[in-house]
Amino acid sequence: MANENGYYFYPPYITLAHLFHAPAGWAIRDRVMNQYVLQYVVDGAAEYPVEPYHYVTRKGDLLFHRPGELHSIVTIPGERYVCISLVFHYGGEPFPFEQLFGGKHVLGNFVNQPVERMLTQLVALYKQPGLAEAMQCQGLLLNILAGAAGHIQETAAVETDHGMRNRAKMVLIKNYLLEHYAEPVEHKQLEQISGLSRNYIISEFKQAFGMSPMQYLIWIRINKAKELAIQTNYSVSEIAGRVGYADVHTFGKVFKKKTGVSLSRFCAALVLTR
Repeated sequence: MANENGYYFYPPYITLAHLFHAPAGWAIRDRVMNQYVLQYVVDGAAEYPVEPYHYVTRKGDLLFHRPGELHSIVTIPGERYVCISLVFHYGGEPFPFEQLFGGKHVLGNFVNQPVERMLTQLVALYKQPGLAEAMQCQGLLLNILAGAAGHIQETAAVETDHGMRNRAKMVLIKNYLLEHYAEPVEHKQLEQISGLSRNYIISEFKQAFGMSPMQYLIWIRINKAKELAIQTNYSVSEIAGRVGYADVHTFGKVFKKKTGVSLSRFCAALVLTR
């Protein structure tokens, strides 16, 4: 299949490649294309809903949508919008875009990156007649797709590595609480051992274990108190001290709040009378 110049004989077939300066108030609403589209923001910003998602694309963002996806492009008041649009298809040949992009629409930000330079070069070459120029356009498009896929893979690897490091730090905090539950524990100690901020620790720990570090500390102390009540003859005051509470009254309030009964009633419930 060929473009208007008659030079495209094999996929990917490029049917449009142009640089567009949107006038103020410009918009395209509820459009459906029957080909693939790459939209690159050269400057400015625009809203870019692709049902059921709503994106705001800014300078450097590369957005991709598939045939049959309902989408709109709406300029933002006070913002200019300059974009490169590439429209292409593979004829009847299947192409594993889901394997490349994993269902993503926004493929990344490529300001001053090779992908940006290739997009600009492709638009310039597309305007020139000739088989060699057409072949260069196709090669550039394939390299743009490969570059975007590589960016997604690299980003995912960094996020996975970051997540693994954070998970390890959350386990470190958890182990610290298990080992030091009988001592006074404050957030500043958790910050020191992890190198993370208090709010970040709370958020990540809750995501990892379903509760905040201090909630987990209370949970440990309550369960240790139950163990001591069952396995020893310690008084309530002694148990309170051994699980990190200097004030027996505070311990009593916390225990009852978390279990619904006092420690003495909890112990009494364990003894069967005839």
